[in-house]
Amino acid sequence: MTHSPAPTGPASTGPVPFGTRLRHAMDERGPLCVGIDPHGSLLTSWGLTDDLAGLERFSRTVVEALADRVAVLKPQSAFFERFGSRGVAVLETTVAEARAAGALVLMDAKRGDIGSTMAAYADTFLAPGAPLFSDALTVSPYLGYGSLSPAVDLARASGTGLFVLALTSNPEGAEVQHALRADGRNIGATMLARLARENAAEVAAGAALGSFGAVVGATLGDLSSYDLAIGGPLLAPGIGAQGATPADLPKVFGAAVRQVVPNVSRGVLRHGPDTAALRGAAERFADEVRDAVAAV
Repeated sequence: MTHSPAPTGPASTGPVPFGTRLRHAMDERGPLCVGIDPHGSLLTSWGLTDDLAGLERFSRTVVEALADRVAVLKPQSAFFERFGSRGVAVLETTVAEARAAGALVLMDAKRGDIGSTMAAYADTFLAPGAPLFSDALTVSPYLGYGSLSPAVDLARASGTGLFVLALTSNPEGAEVQHALRADGRNIGATMLARLARENAAEVAAGAALGSFGAVVGATLGDLSSYDLAIGGPLLAPGIGAQGATPADLPKVFGAAVRQVVPNVSRGVLRHGPDTAALRGAAERFADEVRDAVAAV
């Protein structure tokens, strides 16, 4: 299999940063990320078997329907890993074919560890030429933000990006993310501040969007007490099946709404396996997001 490297600029400048590529994709294709989440109940609802054959058919259909038109596709690694090495092989193909069709691929793996282990996770998903090379990766900072340094360094060198869990949409997240530090700032706000520092150089150099993003749930209500101006993208899960709508985005994200990458999974995927229906659902969500952002 041939793997696509990160796009490069002029020879002297190296890879085009992920944030720059993401801003362009969102402007050209619409501000939307669609998950590829082949969980068993969804395969069944598509009339597929919950096995490797069903996984292959599901993933191929989503890529064929959406990879040439949505800005970002986000495979959830766990749903492929549950089938063992053959499932991971399907994930490799899914990533390569989605990128070849023009979509940016955000690998939803939420990796987080220390030292050489974190470096190995970074190599798995962010090293050009790796079988699972993706445009960006979700990571967990809850062994300390500094534990992400190997991934940050490789992302910067390879023109890829990170999305760091900051203020997630699951209710359980609050017990960690809302915990207060000695300085009175909570952990979620601390992660946002660290990301702002990561993006400062890119933004100072004129990038419309930095490459280091935060995961911030669209279901969290008014976030005006947080400084969301991190200079990078805000991946916003919770649109669709979890109850949030595109119209909620300005109320949740305020002035940072133009940096939001809304993530929809079941809200689009439930329209499969018909490719026209999948495309129609994705286009409707993207149009609704555009309208909501334009109204700000």
